[in-house]
Amino acid sequence: MIKLSQWMFLGMLLLSMPTAWADEPSGGGAAAPAAAASPAAAASADTAAAPAATPAAAPSGAIAEPTVIGADKISAGDTAWMLTSTALVLMMCVPGLALFYGGMVRKKNVLATLMQSFACTCVVTMLWWIIGYSWAFTPGNGFIGGSARALLNGVTFMHGESLSKVSVSHMAPTIPEAVYVMFQMTFAIITPALIAGAFADRMKFSAMLLFLTAWSLLVYSPIAHMVWEPTGWLNVAGVLDYAGGTVVHINAGVAGLASCLVLGKRLGYGREAMPPHNLTLTLIGASLLWVGWFGFNAGSAVAADGRAGMAMLATQMATGAAALGWMFAEWVSKGKPSVLGIASGAVAGLVAITPASGFVGPTSAVIIGVAAGIICFFAATSLKHAFGYDDSLDAFGVHGIGGIVGALLTGVFVSKEISGLDGSVLTQLKGVVTTVVYGFVVSFVLLKIIDKTIGLRVSEEQEREGLDISLHGESIE
Repeated sequence: MIKLSQWMFLGMLLLSMPTAWADEPSGGGAAAPAAAASPAAAASADTAAAPAATPAAAPSGAIAEPTVIGADKISAGDTAWMLTSTALVLMMCVPGLALFYGGMVRKKNVLATLMQSFACTCVVTMLWWIIGYSWAFTPGNGFIGGSARALLNGVTFMHGESLSKVSVSHMAPTIPEAVYVMFQMTFAIITPALIAGAFADRMKFSAMLLFLTAWSLLVYSPIAHMVWEPTGWLNVAGVLDYAGGTVVHINAGVAGLASCLVLGKRLGYGREAMPPHNLTLTLIGASLLWVGWFGFNAGSAVAADGRAGMAMLATQMATGAAALGWMFAEWVSKGKPSVLGIASGAVAGLVAITPASGFVGPTSAVIIGVAAGIICFFAATSLKHAFGYDDSLDAFGVHGIGGIVGALLTGVFVSKEISGLDGSVLTQLKGVVTTVVYGFVVSFVLLKIIDKTIGLRVSEEQEREGLDISLHGESIE
């Protein structure tokens, strides 16, 4: 059975390679259009904020597809900030999310949980190179991008004696495309890693690799394209998602819900105590997530400018407010404020402010944070128990619900003074419903297919023994 899963995994990688992988990239080798002669100007103000900061057509004079320009047109400041942001977001997954999740599981499953985040980082890196980036961030139809950047063909830097040239994305014309590829790769890495919180303690490692591979290509890339790339239909419709509330958090949350519904509950769930193994690790992980999230949100400005600063401020305000909102809600309802509670509240605030971070001011951010902290607290406790599903580490309760709260409140609080855009709750609802329905249905189908072929869940004996020993032959003493 292990051999079958390995062949299926290799098959998914091979099938993901487009038939046109050797196509000459659009604009490759051509001179940059005259309108792109001053990309730093194009990146200022609102024209090169987050991918979704221009949900309608591209600004007049902006390039419409990846191209090659003179390296002298690249902004050193923007590039330096985006290199930093990329490292910060990668830190969110390894070690941030790995420690956050690893501390919450039982001791017998901590290494398996850490392994999930680390392996996801490696697998998605390869998928992003093969076709993921091209499907998400090159022009195509309203649903998915093209194959011009398959195998990252055309992402280049060409040294010249008098003038070097570099490829740039039409969505980030002031930084090298290689940097933009890396930045967006970190988003693609952490999104499927978040899903693992829902099925912690009970999914086979081979099944996880297959599911996250298929999900990254068939769910993440299409949703990212629809919401962020200018030809995506939700982008054209005006859906606002500054840094990934819909693309990352709702997307991962509903996939997590599908996972725990298909897998079923952990053995002993509701009858046996399942305390966290080490809340010190969880708090360290949450702290790393908080710091890394500045790269997530402020980095989505794709520029070192005032809007990046405002996104950073909004992120801090919402996170503090949400952590306190969760803490006090727990204090009132359960009698004591917990370390796990305040850490979870902070993450809920980070999630909820993500779609709004470049569109709102600090006061609106506080309101969004308080709402997210309180609502996610009840989603992770009362809602989960009322419906009887076992969302092990509250991937849906925090990321799914928090993402929905943030996406809808973005439509309420978007500031035209900050963003230059008008918001609509109904438009935001369209993005939420599309992501929930598409993401849940495709995730559910993928899980069922894998379950019928190699099986999703470990045996009862393996689950009782612990995944560290049964799947990886290691343990923490």
